[in-house]
Parts: sequence; structure tokens; C-alpha cells
Amino acid sequence: MASPCPSPSQAAKDGQTPAPPLPWGRQTPVPPAGGFEVPPECRQGARSPTLLARSPAPLPKAAGSTAGGWPPPPREGPGPPAGTGSRRRPAMLLGPWLVAAAAAAVAAGAGAGCPVLCTCRGQAVDCSGQRLFSVPPELPLDTGNLSLAHNRIASIPPGYLACYGQLRALDLRNNSLAALPAGLFLGARRLAHLDLSYNNFSLVAADMFLEASGLLRLDLSHNPGLRRVHPQAFRGLAQLRELDLSYGGLSAISLDALEGLPGLVGLRLGGNPWVCGCAMEPFLKWLRGRIQRCASDSQTAECRAPPEVAGAPLLSLTEESFQACHLTLTLDDYLFIAFVGFVVSIASVATNFLLGITANCCHRWSKASEDEDV
Repeated sequence: MASPCPSPSQAAKDGQTPAPPLPWGRQTPVPPAGGFEVPPECRQGARSPTLLARSPAPLPKAAGSTAGGWPPPPREGPGPPAGTGSRRRPAMLLGPWLVAAAAAAVAAGAGAGCPVLCTCRGQAVDCSGQRLFSVPPELPLDTGNLSLAHNRIASIPPGYLACYGQLRALDLRNNSLAALPAGLFLGARRLAHLDLSYNNFSLVAADMFLEASGLLRLDLSHNPGLRRVHPQAFRGLAQLRELDLSYGGLSAISLDALEGLPGLVGLRLGGNPWVCGCAMEPFLKWLRGRIQRCASDSQTAECRAPPEVAGAPLLSLTEESFQACHLTLTLDDYLFIAFVGFVVSIASVATNFLLGITANCCHRWSKASEDEDV
């Protein structure tokens, strides 16, 4: 019976190029899993720069195994008689090992399995409500939707998202985050939705989202300690369409922080203790100019101070409300001020003169009284 696996000499006679032997000590190249290119540093179990040094420990070698691992060397002894399928048996034995090796290589390229305490469905990884104090160390490389909401996470390692280029939505609401590490979004170029609500942020720092240039929606609401937004906080977010800053502790916001968002169509500001003083006027002018194409809850956003406008909606303030901030003096005003100053000076001189005369009279009267007593 002719063997289904032709020998190299037979393949050469038929004009075919013989296949090279399989190197058992190395992994064979495998196409990228999930249809995307996997960075080399992310293929061996490392999911971020902080985890690159971690690599799986080698398995112990079985007794009698070769230097390259599996399969073990053939035993010494007489082989089966010729013509009894001696060439078919190696192919049948190698088949399962080839499938296992290919599956292992694909798994290594596709990333780790579903993290403990998480639920994975397709490209969605749900780790919400598990009382986690830290983020899962490894995720599948093709993760597209990651939910870490309703946990107790206080910090995220730098470079945690470096290997997750397919991530499109990240939910971190209701945690204990007070800041984000620099370069967190360096590898998340496709991130479009980011929810940071119900955390402990007090400052939106400069260039906080610079690497996440594809963001479409950013939620920073319900951070009661949020007091300040840096003028360069949203730099690089030209595609941002929805921004939620409601129910924080903001009393003012720099106009520079919002002028760099040309695509903004949704802005929420309600629930903040806005101080509607002179510094608020440029922002309100900008808001009135954008209100036609920017859906805003500014009707519910109210002034907390000064007392004369406390409780008034932001958009109810007009230019007359800030008239005192633009006090201009005419020539008549300057002449009147000069006249008043002159009158006050004359009155001061006259008052001093009268006081001097009165003091002198009192002194003479006192001296005369002493002479009479003597």
C-alpha cells in the first residue's frame, strides 16, 4: 500500500518541494489571533510593561524526553515487518501533537483566558461588582469592552492598557480612583467610551487623556471632590462628542479647557456650586454661542454665589448681570472725582484749622482757671 506521506526523495521526483521537518523545540509561526496584529511583547503572557518580566515557568521534562521536549525518542528494538503500515504510524502519532501545538500557539497569541471572578462573552470582559481592590493582571488581548465598575480599585498600574489595542469601552465607575497614571491610554487608540463617574477625583490634570485621541464620550460626573479642571485637561480630544461634568465640586471652569473640543455636542454641568462672578462671564458667553448645537443641562445648572444671584440658572444671567465687571469712566466722571477730591481736601484743611483753634482756646481757658485758683 502506498504511503499517504511521500518521502522527501519521492516528493523531489514529483516536482514538489519537500516540507522541512518540524522543530519540536520551538513554536511555529501562527497567524495573528482575532484578525489584529499582536505586539511581540504581548505574546508570551505579558499584558503590560509592568508584567513583561513575568513568563510562565517551563514544564518539567518527562523521563526519557528529548532535549526539545515532546515527543520522546523511539525505543530501541526491531521494527514491524515491511509492508505493515510502518510509515503510517508516525503520521498518526504526530497528528494530535501537531493540533495541540497549534492550539497552544494560538492561545499564546490570543492572550490569557478569562480572569478569575470575571465573565467573558466574545470580546466583552465583565469584572463588575466583585469587590476587587486591584485590576486583573491579565486579560484576553482581543478585549473590546472592559467593565470594572462597582469595585474598590484605588489605582491602576502604569501601562496597563498597553497591549489592548482592541479596547473600545472602559467602565471604571463607582471605584476609589483619585488619579490616573501617565501613559495609561498609550496603547488604547480605539478607546471611544470612558466612564470615570462616582470616584474620588479632585483634579482633571493636564494631558490626562492625551493618548486617548479617539474618545467620543467621557463621563466624570458624581465626583464630589472635583474642584478644578486644568486648562489643558482635554487636549487632543478633537473627536469628543459628549462630556459629563455634573454633580461635582466645580465652582468655575477655564474656557481654555473647552475651546479645544470642536466636536462637542453634549455638555452636562448641573449639580455644581458655580460662583457666577466676573470670572464666569467668558464661559457663559461661550456657552450661549454653543447652545444651539450643544445639548446642555445648563438650565438646571445654578449659581451658588454671590448671594444676589444665588439659585439663578446659568443662562438666566445676561450682560447686565456683569455690568459692574466692565465699569468705564468718562471725562465727566473723572472731573467729578477730581472735584470731590478737592472739596474733601478743603474740608479736611478747614476741619484741622477749627480743631487747632479749639485746642488753643481750651489751653488758654485751662491756664486762666489755674491762675484764678492761685
